Amino acid sequence: MTSNDPLPACSILLLAGGRGQRMGGQDKGLLEWQGEPLIAHLHRRTRALSDDLIISCNRNPQRYALYADQLVHDAEGDFPGPLAGIRAGLKVARHAYLLVLPCDVPQIDSSLLDSMRETASRHPGKPLMVRQGEHWEPLLCIIPRVLAADFERAWDEGERSPGRIMRTLHAVALQCPANDARLANLNTPELLARHTGVSD
Repeated sequence: MTSNDPLPACSILLLAGGRGQRMGGQDKGLLEWQGEPLIAHLHRRTRALSDDLIISCNRNPQRYALYADQLVHDAEGDFPGPLAGIRAGLKVARHAYLLVLPCDVPQIDSSLLDSMRETASRHPGKPLMVRQGEHWEPLLCIIPRVLAADFERAWDEGERSPGRIMRTLHAVALQCPANDARLANLNTPELLARHTGVSD
C-alpha cells in the first residue's frame, strides 16, 4: 500500500487449494495461460495492493512460495472446499480486511479491484461480494477480519458455503454486468484454450 492511499490496508488471499476436478485433477493455479501459470497473472494484478499476499494451496508449496508472502493450507485433508482456505487466510491475515480471489480469474483488472476496495471501505464491518448479473460470486469478496469468529462458528455448525455465510452477515454487493469478461472463470482446459485475454 502506498502512503497516500486513502483506503484501509488489506491482506489478499489467492485461492489455489482446490482439487482441480474440472482440470482432470491438475493443480489449477499452476496451469499455464498465455505462457504463464494462472497464479502469476493474479500475482501481477494484486502485488502492488498489499504487503500481505497469501496463497491457499494444498500442493506444490515450493512453487507457490515464489508468488506469496505467506502460504496457508487446509487444516483438514481431502480438499474440503474454498471455505477452508478462507478460514485459514482469516487466521493469518495481518490487516483488517481480507480480499479473496480464486486463481482462475486471470482477466480481473485493477479497476474492479479498486471498486471492490472502495465499496468495502464504505461499509465497514460487512463482507462484500461481487455480483455478476443475478449471480453472487462468493469467491470474489472482501471480508473484515473481525468476522473471523462468525466464519468459524458457521464452519463448526456444518456450513460449507462462503456465500451463505456472507449473506447471513448482510453482505454488500458490488454489481457487475452479466457475462463480464473480467470475471471469466477459466476452470476447464477448453476455457483456458478459448480465452485470449482482455487488456487491463
